[in-house]
Order: sequence, then structure tokens, then C-alpha cells
Amino acid sequence: MGGRLYPPAIYRQLVGTPSSKDRAGRCGAHRPIGRKSNFMKIGIIGLGYVGLPLGLQFARSGVEVLGFDIDPKKIEILNFGDSFIEHIPGSAVKEQVDAKRFEATTDFARVKEVESVLIAVPTPLNKNREPDISYVLKSGEAIAPHLAKGTLVVLESTTYPGTTDTELRAVLEKGSGLAAGEDFHLAYSPEREDPGNPDSKVKIIPKVIGGLTPECQRRACEVYGKALDTTVPVSSCRAAEATKLLENIFRGVNIALVNELKQVYAAMDIDVWEVVNAAKTKPFGFMPFYPGPGLGGHCIPIDPFYLTWKAREYDQSTRFIELAGEVNTAMPMYVVHQSIEALNSVKKAINGSRILILGLAYKPNVDDDRESPSYHLLELFNARGGEMHYYDPHVPEIRPSRDHSQWAGLKCVEWSRESIASYDLVVVATNHQRVNYQELADWSPLIIDTRNAMVDIEGKSGQIWKA
Repeated sequence: MGGRLYPPAIYRQLVGTPSSKDRAGRCGAHRPIGRKSNFMKIGIIGLGYVGLPLGLQFARSGVEVLGFDIDPKKIEILNFGDSFIEHIPGSAVKEQVDAKRFEATTDFARVKEVESVLIAVPTPLNKNREPDISYVLKSGEAIAPHLAKGTLVVLESTTYPGTTDTELRAVLEKGSGLAAGEDFHLAYSPEREDPGNPDSKVKIIPKVIGGLTPECQRRACEVYGKALDTTVPVSSCRAAEATKLLENIFRGVNIALVNELKQVYAAMDIDVWEVVNAAKTKPFGFMPFYPGPGLGGHCIPIDPFYLTWKAREYDQSTRFIELAGEVNTAMPMYVVHQSIEALNSVKKAINGSRILILGLAYKPNVDDDRESPSYHLLELFNARGGEMHYYDPHVPEIRPSRDHSQWAGLKCVEWSRESIASYDLVVVATNHQRVNYQELADWSPLIIDTRNAMVDIEGKSGQIWKA
């Protein structure tokens, strides 16, 4: 089962014609490198929300997959044939483990067994909101001594333009003694994972691919074509890195727009949700985006700042992106202010109130709580004296993390009339489908709705506030 490559004429438009230096220089643009092209085994570094579904898709396509991760608990679960990610069923893992097409390990020396290595590790921001590519570079350091000639290395983690062909390349070349483009292939292909979306299938999502050389790109397209329907070649690793940033900057900027309009329209006693739903009936020139309590997930709160940081190196300003970031970052505080108003209406203050955050995951119907605005809400309310708890049917207990360690171990409360009625305020931060919102209205005295979850719910006068 091969993926679709673009015809030569379109390929040349996208990639360009190799220069004479590319044809004859050190990169050896059209010379085969090392191994045979009919590979049958790949490695994937990082078995999280991106790496695991990608690995399973390759395995389903008949490719033997060796997954690498530093967490021995993940390795044990996967090799047993189970899953630690809610929306990936254990049966999907077991099927590939039993067929001996999928195996997981912590031993990075086994990289020598594979012909392609795909890196899908976190790229967070540090405490100063600067890019942290340490996981990428440590992965490169771990695999470099074991790279064989002809191996393909592809970075999938979101990053700024230049990471693959500079920092990662330098680490791989130093540790292996091999030259990228001459002795091994190097490429960048951004992940496009949408956790919890039943219509989002790895196999059918077009895969953007940029190689260090045309031959690196051809090889990467060949590899991904074993498991995915469509590959989209671009002219370089940097173009592919920039593509990923554009995708998520586009979303971040438009979400900021509706978040700002939410506040403007609220002052005019206009419901922004009604306006967006009416506007999206226009069949051209409009795409709906929806407001919320802030940004969450592994992409939108982080990716724009990768570009703003890198742009400064070129004396370029990114005012539009930074303004959108300011708007989105301020949304949790807007929710707090609306909560203050709601509590004041019943002669209560945040200080001393029992407050429940409904929804810890950053988006509906998943257990993914990375960068969730719910954590910011917990901290803001707690700093003002609120007694904080949460309910999320997908997150039974808060896991340790480097950003919100103070909440680690806090357990989801029980969903019952007695439990919910004991809170002075419930803040709907994530609109999970498994929540009975009519019961919430029947049980809770006061509700802040940040997701329009209560739109069709019958409540009492003054009970439901939007934020």
C-alpha cells in the first residue's frame, strides 16, 4: 500500500529544481544513500499522543515498528498489549503486538535495528516562554551513536524554522560521525494529530514533508507512503517547519478574535455564540472559531511563540501574533472576573467559596490535559481564597507535571446531587459529552459557562452566567 506522490511537474513547482551545487556538492542530491529502499522496520521516539497513533498506523500497514520512550511504565503497558491514552483502545495496541508488528523499548541502542527513525517528542516553552527543544536534542544524542548509513531521521515535533537542519543535524552528525545528506537522510514532517476527533484518521491526513536534500525528501515521502494516503512535498525542512507554525498561528489568531468579540458583544448584551453560529451559515468567506476560557493543548498555546522568538533573530516583529497571545492569555482572568460578578449577585466572595472546575482536559471528550486553561483557573481561584476541586469523567486524577505539580494527586469528585450541590460555583471549562448538563442545572446553585454547554438547558433565574 503506497502513498500518493505528486506528479513530477507539480513536484518541481513545490520543491524547485536542484542547483548545480545540490547536484554535485556535498549533499549528493540524487545519489542513493546506503540502505535498500524497500524498508520494513521503523523506529518512533516518543510514544505519546502523536507517536503512538502514528506507530500503530505504520504497523497496520504491514511495517514493523519499534517504539522508543524513556518512561518504563508506558513500555510495560504497550508491550502487554494495552493503551494508556483513553481515545486509543487497548485492542488496537494488542492487535499489533500480537501480530509482532509493534514493540516498545527504553533501549535506544536498538536504533541500529531500524531503517527510519521518526522523532515525536514534546517541544514546550520554558518558564520564560522561550522554546525548549531539549527533548529533541536529547533524542538526537541518544540515537546518533547507533545510526547506520542510509538511515532516515525525521523530526515531527513542532519547532521553529531551522531546528532540523541546524541544531538537530549538528547533534546527529557529531554523535554518529556521519554527514546528513551524504551518509544518512534527514527530513522534517509536522504532526497533524487531533486527539478525540473521530473523523481525524492518521492514514487520510495529508503529510507535509521537507527534506534536507531532494533525495532526503524522496526517501521520506517513500517511507510515509507505506502507511499514509497522501504526501505533500515542500522545498525544505524549514518550509515544512514554517507550515506547521502557520497552521496553528492561524487558529490562535482567530480564536483570539472571537475571544475579544465575546467580551465586546457581552457588553452590548449580545451572545457571541449565537453570532458565530449565524455567521457560519455563509457558504463562502467565513470559517467558524469559538471562544473559550483560554488556550490549551500541545500546539496553539505554544507554537506561535516559537515563531515570535525566532523572528527576533532576524530583526522581525510579530505584533499580530503577540497581540493574539495577549488576548488568549487573558481569558482565564476574564472568567474569574465574571465569576466574581456571579458570586456577588448572591452576596458571596471567591474567598471561602467552594468552587468546582468542570472539565480538566483542554478539549472535549479526551483525557489530554496538556496546557489546559483549567489549571490556570484552579490557580487563579485558589490564589483568591477559593476552595478548589474538579470534575472530569476522562481524568480521574491529576498526574504529575512540571508546570502544575501542586495539583498532582488531586482526584475527580463524585458526580452526584449531594456532591455538586455542595459547591457555591461550578465553572464549565470543558464541554464533555459525558456530562449531564441538565443535572448540573438541577443541582448547582450557580454556574459559569465558558463553552456554551448550557445553551439548551433549562435553568433558574440568575443561575447561569456566560464567560
